[in-house]
Amino acid sequence: MLRVRRLTRSYGDSTVLDDVSFEVRPGRITGFVGANGAGKTTTMRIILGVLAPDSGTVEWDGSPLTPELRRRFGYMPEERGLYPKMKVRDQLVFFGRLHGYGKEAAAERARHLLHRLGLAERADDVLETLSLGNQQRVQIAAALMHEPVALVLDEPFSGLDPHAVDSMVQLLRDEVTTEVPVLFSSHQLDLVERLCDDLVILSRGRLVAAGPVEALRRQERPRYRVVLADDADAAWLRDLPELVVTDVDGPRALVELAGTESPSTLLKRIVDRARVEEFAPDVRSLSEIFKEVTR
Repeated sequence: MLRVRRLTRSYGDSTVLDDVSFEVRPGRITGFVGANGAGKTTTMRIILGVLAPDSGTVEWDGSPLTPELRRRFGYMPEERGLYPKMKVRDQLVFFGRLHGYGKEAAAERARHLLHRLGLAERADDVLETLSLGNQQRVQIAAALMHEPVALVLDEPFSGLDPHAVDSMVQLLRDEVTTEVPVLFSSHQLDLVERLCDDLVILSRGRLVAAGPVEALRRQERPRYRVVLADDADAAWLRDLPELVVTDVDGPRALVELAGTESPSTLLKRIVDRARVEEFAPDVRSLSEIFKEVTR
């Protein structure tokens, strides 16, 4: 278990992190989101030991994170940290050797990762001759070379086409065991929604939401989608007591129960006045959750 406890970090008079705490659980992928300047990269650098916090700690299984353990983490920075003039395979083998692999074991690990990422035919190419998307694939391979005990990924999907995203997502799912916590930041909320088990949201250096994605969706009042038959206008739903209508578009409406009434009772009240084509729970997207908690 990777745990961040009450991290605070300032630069001069500017507080970048203000008492931030959250957990990254083993075998789960945690999305780390926030607007530019929210403090995500600073938090990741503190986790990796690149920066020191003004106060607070980073823990592993209840004990302070040591330099020795940090060296077993996999890290992918937002700005690529590879050697542009070096061949792809040689580069990965080099990183593997730095982590204690023998030459043959490092070469086999590099071969496996390049094959999984669709780069086997580019193994002997110089890195800078690859597209930016393929360079990003090599970067994730470098982060996985030493079979890390935890993964910290800063914008791993930046610049990737949909096919590359699919292959990287599948690789993460296959490589991450039930013991490995994964933290990754991204501005692409649709990918976060598709990939993540848990979510951490920062706003102006403060933690504003954290927990399993489904639990965060349930924190607000349940919302239901109503579609009336025969293209009837649903605007009259606003007149019903103990009901909040958040949106109306012709026969379609999104409604929230404001009182203690059950969904079945609400449906009966609507059916008494109109024919209903559809009545179903409406699940909030991560984009909606993000907008609500960062207002």
